[in-house]
Amino acid sequence: MALSLYNRLYNRFINWLTTEPPPVESPPCDFNRLKYEVRPGDVILVEGRSRVSKVIRIITQSPWTHAAIYIGRLHDIENPHLRKIVATHMKKRENLRLVIEGLPGQGIVVTPLSIYRHHHIRICRPIGLTPTDAELVIAFVIKSLGIPYNVRHLLDLARFLLPWSILPRRWGSTLFRTSSGEPDSGICTSLIAEAYTSVKFPILPFIKVNEETGFELIHRNPHLFTPKDFDYSPYFEIIKYPLFDPNEPLPYYRRLPWAEEGVLHQGQGIVSSRHEMADKRKKFLANLLSGDEKEKDKKTKNNDDNTHPETD
Repeated sequence: MALSLYNRLYNRFINWLTTEPPPVESPPCDFNRLKYEVRPGDVILVEGRSRVSKVIRIITQSPWTHAAIYIGRLHDIENPHLRKIVATHMKKRENLRLVIEGLPGQGIVVTPLSIYRHHHIRICRPIGLTPTDAELVIAFVIKSLGIPYNVRHLLDLARFLLPWSILPRRWGSTLFRTSSGEPDSGICTSLIAEAYTSVKFPILPFIKVNEETGFELIHRNPHLFTPKDFDYSPYFEIIKYPLFDPNEPLPYYRRLPWAEEGVLHQGQGIVSSRHEMADKRKKFLANLLSGDEKEKDKKTKNNDDNTHPETD
């Protein structure tokens, strides 16, 4: 009974954290062009809108709050055993473009790329990754399907990234390990980092000076990666697809359907014209000056009353 109540409360809390509100504005990328260019092994960065996304945005100081890895369509997976695993975890066996990602409350799951149609997304493509290693990376994430999502790692990551000094920093390495000393379940970026580390592909390796070879690379703890690291990494090519094709003959910025001159977006979905802002400013100043005049008149009247007191 107690466990059932705990599970219900936990599920409601996770749902509260992860529910995505409708977009306030259209995303600045062209999903229809992007979906035809994405390749298996590409990392997809997502700018989320949920409450947990806002927390991640504050912690990482980056708009990218989530990462997924693209694996292609079901029939693109040549290995029959891996294809069967993916099919088992799909809700509907449709011919869809698929990504594997870690989600709170769900764990490592396979989902259609199309769920991010109304999000701002970006492709991070590993530079020079061989087809063989790309298959190994995809095989790694497919075999991870069903692993639970570790919410605790988000808290541990926050301790590393925020300037807190409650715990000694030397305790940090133990925060990401289980009682057995081995990494347990992870989050979206740790899964992708582990997959690329398995084929010795660099993301943001630690570079150590070596007297014999000049320097050597050391893989970072996969649990310390955040979505923005794939954007920052020099080993990933950043691919963007704006709403308007900049390769057309005329400059694309001349062809954009701008609003009428003087209309500005003030944030939080508020749109107003310069004239409206100017009128509001004039009204505010007029009220302010009117208030000052009234205060002066009041003071003058009080002074007159004190100067000429009434007599019987």
